[in-house]
Amino acid sequence: MRGINHIVLFVADLPRSLAFYEEVLGFTRLPEGFPGGAFLRHPESANDHDLGLFQARAQAGPAGAVGLYHVAWEVATLAELASMRTRLAEAGALTGASDHGSTKALYARDPDGIEFEVCWLVPDAQVEAALAPGTALTGPLDLAAEIERYGAATPGGPREDRELWARVAAVRGTTGTK
Repeated sequence: MRGINHIVLFVADLPRSLAFYEEVLGFTRLPEGFPGGAFLRHPESANDHDLGLFQARAQAGPAGAVGLYHVAWEVATLAELASMRTRLAEAGALTGASDHGSTKALYARDPDGIEFEVCWLVPDAQVEAALAPGTALTGPLDLAAEIERYGAATPGGPREDRELWARVAAVRGTTGTK
């Protein structure tokens, strides 16, 4: 693992939490949202998003209660992501896989049921093409096709180009990223 990529939280009052993270901590809300949730990015970050906030469900159990929803761990290559998929599946922990355009993600639960994500970031030089207009923000992950497209050993990210996200926003016709 290269480190934590982002954190997603269930919150009791989404507008209140958005105001806090935006006004107090300086995060910027990304324009492409969905009912009951939002993604945010800190202006000093080169990541596509650093924080996700989801409205907690009123009568939810642990999977929808206020608190941590998931943490995303980042791997360096698609080969590592494929290896992780095998290990998670063999352990009975794998719960899903998604293509988020700029990231390729596996979802799993640890022995206590805590959800986490393992992701690979599309290299900076290829992000604009991965997020071209009309590209879905979430779709099924075809890991074999992604390995064919990017190569198994291609390093992901590193999201060093902060100006990249302004160009991506222009390509997508938005004012932000992801």
